[in-house]
Amino acid sequence: MLATIEKQSNRHVVKYKRPLPHSVNAVWEVITTNEKLQKWMSNLEIIDLRKNGKMRFNMNDGTNTYEEIAITDYIEKKVLEFDWGTDSVRFELSSTDNGSLLLFAETLHELTQHTSRDLAGWHICLDLLTDLLDGIEHHSFPMEEWQQRFNEYKELLDSYKKS
Repeated sequence: MLATIEKQSNRHVVKYKRPLPHSVNAVWEVITTNEKLQKWMSNLEIIDLRKNGKMRFNMNDGTNTYEEIAITDYIEKKVLEFDWGTDSVRFELSSTDNGSLLLFAETLHELTQHTSRDLAGWHICLDLLTDLLDGIEHHSFPMEEWQQRFNEYKELLDSYKKS
């Protein structure tokens, strides 16, 4: 299922909802422990897990280059929000009768030509996260799936801009 996009004052909020048959504790661990986090988003590394803590976006290009990322909101086993360039990314977890609900939101200040690429990337990363919870580990990024999602998000953004 594709993400939804809505306008909120002068921003655009993209939301991905993932009902998961796993406990909040299991999902939280995959989001916040580097060993598991890097299996679905190899560029991210948590340095100081707390509100006003920090993360790194590693370029993974052999140069040991990274960008520091501020953690802007944190409630253990419930919320992890951090800066994403000029935008922000937020994970929210809640318990359900069948496991948990993961709500992932990216708040965008503007839609650019790169937005559909990013949305497709987040979609695939969330698929990889879900697979990891299900015991399936990917050793490479699925570019064919990303290309399909990119095309879908490009269409979604085109129709969103027209509305």
